[in-house]
Amino acid sequence: METKRNIAIVCGGDSSEHDVSLRSGQGLYSFFDKERYNVYLVDVKGTDWHVNLDNGDIAEIEKNDFSFKLNGKSVFFDYAYITIHGQPGENGVMQGYFDLIHLPYSTSGVLVEAMTFDKFVLNNYLRGFGVKVADSILLRRGEDYDPEAIEKRLGMPCFVKPAADGSSFGVSKVKNADQLAPALRVAFMESDEVMIEGFLDGTEISQGIYKTADKTVVLPATEVVTENEFFDYDAKYNGQVKEITPARLNPDTAAKVAEQTSKIYDILHANGIIRIDYIISKDKEGNDVINMLEINTTPGMTATSFIPQQVRAAGLDIKEVLSDIVENQF
Repeated sequence: METKRNIAIVCGGDSSEHDVSLRSGQGLYSFFDKERYNVYLVDVKGTDWHVNLDNGDIAEIEKNDFSFKLNGKSVFFDYAYITIHGQPGENGVMQGYFDLIHLPYSTSGVLVEAMTFDKFVLNNYLRGFGVKVADSILLRRGEDYDPEAIEKRLGMPCFVKPAADGSSFGVSKVKNADQLAPALRVAFMESDEVMIEGFLDGTEISQGIYKTADKTVVLPATEVVTENEFFDYDAKYNGQVKEITPARLNPDTAAKVAEQTSKIYDILHANGIIRIDYIISKDKEGNDVINMLEINTTPGMTATSFIPQQVRAAGLDIKEVLSDIVENQF
């Protein structure tokens, strides 16, 4: 019997979604094939990196080589499955560390992670490849702005969101120029750069995808229906939302969204499972228009998160999916 690979599920992180990430970590821990792998939960916060062992003990991570001690012996990892939402696992920082110590990991590389984490940079990058995105303006902390000019360019309502933040915190829907200043204050509490984005009216959907050397798996899209003003923190985590998988799209649009998802994955040379959020709006003739909203490279992985829902809807086994993703790098 060959020895089992050691897998680190890296969760936690330094953002306001630390605890949500721990839930994703626990979800992944329950999904992984334990007969095939030795799986450990690694909780990262600031410079405190430790393994949460099954018996409730914790073991410090040795940052020189990402190992830890178990019963006096060093345990080395073969692979890191990163499920941090936000800094440092979703913005390229953790990926740079794993590159330095030559440890394979589940996400895309440093550049793509840094880029997908910064919504403004990502939108402008993908626009160059013909991907439709909402018009947006970037404001840096302390910079002057003219509310009237913003309203003239983007129209109202518009969204104000932290530009570099993996979360739903600090996002506001602004209905007139007077509401811009308070919305900007809230967003600047989360990030040094804030993006003001034109409002797209339509159906919000989210679609997961992963590729390996021998296959492309585009998962069924999920439609997000919320009574809230938008898909905010309460809608996301406190159940104030209906999630319909597969989304109610006409078959032609569904096929085009899947094609777009696959194309974006290739443009980015992405790795592992990513989730792309879209707004399907209508043009003047009433045809569906596919607008890319954002990309999540470490999507939530609790049993009720979009990706596990979509995997189930596709008739796949999440345990097999995770094994495919890990083995693709060996």
